[in-house]
Amino acid sequence: MKALICQQFGPINALRLENIPAPVLTSSQVRIEVKAASINFPDALIVQGLYQVRPTLPFSPGAELAGTITELGSDVTGWKIGDRVMTCTDYGAFAEQCVVTADLLVALPSSMTFTQGAAFVLTYGTSLHALKDRARLKAGETVLILGAAGGVGLAAIEIAKKLGARVIAAASSQEKIDLCRRVGANDVINYSREDFKDRVKTLSNNQGVDVVCDPVGGEGSETALRCLAWRGRFLVVGFASGVIPKIPLNLTLLKERQILGVYWGDAIKRDPMSHKANMQLLTTWFEQGHIRPVVSEQIRLDQAAEAIERIASRKVMGKIVVNFDV
Repeated sequence: MKALICQQFGPINALRLENIPAPVLTSSQVRIEVKAASINFPDALIVQGLYQVRPTLPFSPGAELAGTITELGSDVTGWKIGDRVMTCTDYGAFAEQCVVTADLLVALPSSMTFTQGAAFVLTYGTSLHALKDRARLKAGETVLILGAAGGVGLAAIEIAKKLGARVIAAASSQEKIDLCRRVGANDVINYSREDFKDRVKTLSNNQGVDVVCDPVGGEGSETALRCLAWRGRFLVVGFASGVIPKIPLNLTLLKERQILGVYWGDAIKRDPMSHKANMQLLTTWFEQGHIRPVVSEQIRLDQAAEAIERIASRKVMGKIVVNFDV
């Protein structure tokens, strides 16, 4: 089968398209014919050896995919060959076949395409877990979303709106700001042109925001933390800027603020039933038309390495999806 392969941890441009044997299936797994797989920021980290997960070399990156089940492990129940599914795994999605633990499968709704499914589980699952499970977001509260034009950010806009919150979306260009507005943000901040803290003060009537959702990190994190209201919650989702900020802890004391870690990948393994319930809620919202993945590009597998470099440089809006039928 064809797969994008990482032979050694290092530069993203060292990835190569190769013909390799199909992966071995274990008793608890299913084999999926991959129809589509999306690119996410952790893909850039994992091939450089900078992610929490370090696969045995060589391996194929890619964590988010949709496709059709072609083989079942001997212990798998509840699924059959031919089922349309979407899922998130640690790696292996940038290949024509992928084996995945059956507990992580989500049925692909009949109204959802493989392309949409490949852009759904990780970004929406992360954002819902962050806002609902970690921040306990309530209707009427205000959420400030950093890096709001990325995959997680756009999903967070839609989910926060569905939960009844007011959304302030922050992004780095007018094009990204316009996209955030189209997705549903109530207010926007172009932090390449506006004073971030002053703008939040104005938009919040000097009260601050209730929740910050931060998948970016870097120097903007401390500024955003300072924008939290009394007992506000700061969600640490990721570090797409490449910089892990060092936060003065007195900022939490002064207004009884909370800093909450969001490690969705581990959370779904520790509490698979909550993950299943969240996926059921999200697919229902999709079928009702409340949420819809923003797929900015569809590419071939041989174009994936270049796309991973672009997402690492934060030059992507929404999701890039590898379409295996192209």
